[in-house]
Formats: sequence, C-alpha cells, structure tokens
Amino acid sequence: MSKINDYLSAAGVFFMATVDGDKPKLRPLGAHMEMDDKVIFGVGDFKNVYRQMIANPNVEIVACKQDGHWMRYTGKAVFETDAKYAEAMLDGAPHLRNIYNDETGNKMMCFHIEDATAVDITVMGDGESLL
Repeated sequence: MSKINDYLSAAGVFFMATVDGDKPKLRPLGAHMEMDDKVIFGVGDFKNVYRQMIANPNVEIVACKQDGHWMRYTGKAVFETDAKYAEAMLDGAPHLRNIYNDETGNKMMCFHIEDATAVDITVMGDGESLL
C-alpha cells in the first residue's frame, strides 16, 4: 500500500471515476493517507460522489506524475465504520475542519479500495503491478 500512497502523494491531485446511473463521473481528489495497511480516501457525506459510491462501489483512480508515469487503481470502495479514520484525515489536513464539523453538519466519509488492481504505466509501456 505504501507504493500506492507514495504515488498519490507524488501526483498531488488525482482523479476518481464513479458511476451515476449509466454515466461515468470523474472528479479531482486529494484527500488520502496510509493507515492500518490501507490507503484511505475521504469524501463528504453531502456530495454526489458519496451517493454514487453507495449506489455502485466500483471506482477507478488515476494519478499522473511529472515523469510521465501514471497509475490506474481500480476496485470497490468500502467505507470505514470507525471514526478514527475521519479524525486522522482531518488531523492531517486541518483546513478541512472548516467544512467537516458539527456546525456545518458535514461528515468526512473515509473508504479504502478492495478487490483492487494498481498499475504503474509509462506512456509507451504496458504497465507494472503495484500490488
């Protein structure tokens, strides 16, 4: 998991695709961390992306590094039930506490990806598994 987390950190912003009915939806994300041997991601409970993942947990993340490599990380989103993940995510990015707090009522929902594949791909290459 460290390889994937390091890849996402090197990329900075990465993109996650979900499904909304029969349409793909793609958006930039940045909230991630490594904890308990998992890469944990965070999204808001008030956002469409959260509702889309509840309806269909199949997701794909793509991250691009400046050296021309890019990663495709595909699998099923599994939401964490322990609040320690959201607390750790917010501790790592304190500015997000302006969005996720008791006053706004917004909650950070954390998930990891199971049944996953992760491939590091060069522009002209076939790719190498990161898992």
